[in-house]
Amino acid sequence: MNDTRTLAGDEVVEQVSVLVEGVFERLKPPLAAAESVLADAPSAAALHRIRPQVTEALGGLIIGAGFVSAPRVLADSEFGFEWWTRSGGEPPSQLFISLDPGSENFLDYTRQSWFTVPRDTGRRHINGPYVDYLCTDEYTLTFTIPVSRGGSFAGVVGADVYVREFERAVRPKLRSLGRGAALLNAQGRVIVSNSVRQPTGSLVREAGVPAWWSAGAEPGPSLRRCGDSPIVLVTGD
Repeated sequence: MNDTRTLAGDEVVEQVSVLVEGVFERLKPPLAAAESVLADAPSAAALHRIRPQVTEALGGLIIGAGFVSAPRVLADSEFGFEWWTRSGGEPPSQLFISLDPGSENFLDYTRQSWFTVPRDTGRRHINGPYVDYLCTDEYTLTFTIPVSRGGSFAGVVGADVYVREFERAVRPKLRSLGRGAALLNAQGRVIVSNSVRQPTGSLVREAGVPAWWSAGAEPGPSLRRCGDSPIVLVTGD
């Protein structure tokens, strides 16, 4: 890679890092509100106290946000879900899901990686790209941060970002890298690419991203991690 492309690659890595940190920064008030509410061993109804901070987080790249509780954290309910969405200039609207294990529509979110990774690692996480069939039928990235109560895992706060909006933000700098540049997740799936041959959600096996990640994700000629996020910039020759 020549110096011009190295500089352009630096710009992409920096831009992605700034975008990612911006989303997580906007989750800090909902995180503080959730931990404050949970300190009182609340009922499920008390989750409405988190609502102002959640709806304030909406906007920009963030089209959905909220809090999802760990099982048996709430005093009167095994599960808890306070999630709000906003589309365009519309007012925020609450998303409702079935929390009844006996219902055929029950969504066991405790099996979803946006929930399990923060639970098991104690670290924030980015899940996706995946098609959000529950809400929007759009390719989505979900950002989550673990919530704690008394030192124990109590749930997550999170935000949803449309991949198409993320792509719109990074596309100009990504195009400057020439053919074959892409942003992949840790499993090697395309988030954004500058090639029609690498659409969102496709798997780029030849990049060897999972093995590279497992080996420590040290920067190389064609693989670079974007800040502290599980997103890697892959560039061709």
